[in-house]
Amino acid sequence: MYFEYGSKEIEFLKKRDKLLGAAIDRIGHIYREVDSDLFASIVYHIIGQQISTRAQATIWKRLNGSIEIINADAICSLELTELQKLGMTFKKAGYIKDFAVKVRNEEFDIDALNYLPDAEVIKELSALKGIGVWTAEMIMTFCMKRPDIVSFGDLAIHRGMRMLYHHRSIDRKKFEKYARRYSPYGTVASLYLWVIAGGAIPEMRDCALKKKKEAKK
Repeated sequence: MYFEYGSKEIEFLKKRDKLLGAAIDRIGHIYREVDSDLFASIVYHIIGQQISTRAQATIWKRLNGSIEIINADAICSLELTELQKLGMTFKKAGYIKDFAVKVRNEEFDIDALNYLPDAEVIKELSALKGIGVWTAEMIMTFCMKRPDIVSFGDLAIHRGMRMLYHHRSIDRKKFEKYARRYSPYGTVASLYLWVIAGGAIPEMRDCALKKKKEAKK
């Protein structure tokens, strides 16, 4: 399953931002996988904090191999040491266990998130141990498929903006200017900024790196 978007979103962004529009034409359609299982997605993103994508995938595979289905009851059935032995820290194991207990005991209404506005979803998710604003925004993007998420806390988004608009830095004011320009299809813009940051358009350079090199001379 991929994040769905089409001509409506693309034409809007191309009209609002010529530089982004040109990049969209160069890159083409982006197929970014999403996961519709909200509970599993939250666990997955807690696991992935401050570790490599490869390490996250390894731990996730081990977790899937240790229990039949990733839900609150299954996580609660595991001891903290069992979770830790999958390759995560004891602290992360505690975060995941705490989340599962709250869902099982109906202290946290996970289904209600689907009916809340973006700001409230961030507030609710950030109240959980181990989840900050950035993680909440990634969950909203890659699981809840919210259409207007542009994460200020995402380093690759900043890099993509610097490369696209030829800035040496992106402060809050510049960031919010671009986010308003993309709205209400900020998530689609984010998909393109991520691949730009990853080198999808070879001639685009990160001006921040140039600044660092000049400083070393």
